[in-house]
Amino acid sequence: MKVAILTGGGDCPGLNAVIRAAARGCGACGGYMVGVQNGWQGLLEANYKPLTLDTVSGILPLGGTILGTSRTNPFTQEGGPEQIMKNVEAEGIDAVLAIGGEDTLGVAMKLHRDFGLQVVGVPKTIDNDLSGTDYTFGFDTAVSVATEAIDRLHSTAESHNRTMVVEVMGRHTGWIAVMSGIAGGADAVLIPEFPLTVEEVAELVTRRQERGKNFSIVVVSEGAKLTWHSGAEESILASSETDAFGHVRLGGVGSVLGQQLERLTGSETRVTILGHVQRGGTPTARDRILATRFGIKAVEMIEAGHWGRMAALRGDRIEEVELVEAVETCKYVPREFFDIASVFFG
Repeated sequence: MKVAILTGGGDCPGLNAVIRAAARGCGACGGYMVGVQNGWQGLLEANYKPLTLDTVSGILPLGGTILGTSRTNPFTQEGGPEQIMKNVEAEGIDAVLAIGGEDTLGVAMKLHRDFGLQVVGVPKTIDNDLSGTDYTFGFDTAVSVATEAIDRLHSTAESHNRTMVVEVMGRHTGWIAVMSGIAGGADAVLIPEFPLTVEEVAELVTRRQERGKNFSIVVVSEGAKLTWHSGAEESILASSETDAFGHVRLGGVGSVLGQQLERLTGSETRVTILGHVQRGGTPTARDRILATRFGIKAVEMIEAGHWGRMAALRGDRIEEVELVEAVETCKYVPREFFDIASVFFG
């Protein structure tokens, strides 16, 4: 069996671990794997590279993806899906293994449902917002990076009696913010799911000042709206332009929040926007193991002909779920996690 593997969307720690595991697993079963360059764009252009034992040797700890990636959406290009099916047939590809988040796996689901593509999926995103799986690989690394940043900012915040605002990624969910906030001992966390007003955050900072704590750490998710007691709210965008999947580029909410907190509290405020540093670098041990388990499970699904399905973590077991279950809804932070974080606010 000839299997094509691709990585789509944003890069993520652990992608190479999946590629390595899938290639080794496929070879052990007598199959052959080719890498598709730059996500779905590579299937549109028939751009492949062979994956041998030498190709995947030593890539386990590497960040990024040896296959390259893109945010290409073939359904926005005239004849795009049909071209992919032609290229798959011409290359003699028996199955496609797609590694990605809601956008990449959404394309996989549609190609399977509407065009009969024999495809399986592996869930990838630092945002941890995919339904159907308890956790995605890449998330643990992103939280670890954010937590280390918060730890480091604590010392300088205390030394200078400052309020430090840390902006983290997460798109429209607050998983990275709430988890790193809990792990790093944040004094306030702003996430899209459970908004705090700017005045409430300022009050938390002021309360700490009254207790003799003249420094504070505030973590804000890039997708959090700024809200006020008046009922006004504002979404901060890095750019209003949309990508091939209709997403605007988020970023900058930390800077605006920092200005408002300094105005309301009188506390000198500094802002750190972690940005893409959360997506880069070597994956944690947990992400390497999870990615490896996903890769092996994906090969098992291909062998069994379980098309249109995704490897998923349920508890501590790797199971199969329908791709539609993974992409039909976004997985938001439940109240219980935010309530835990809020115990330590102020």
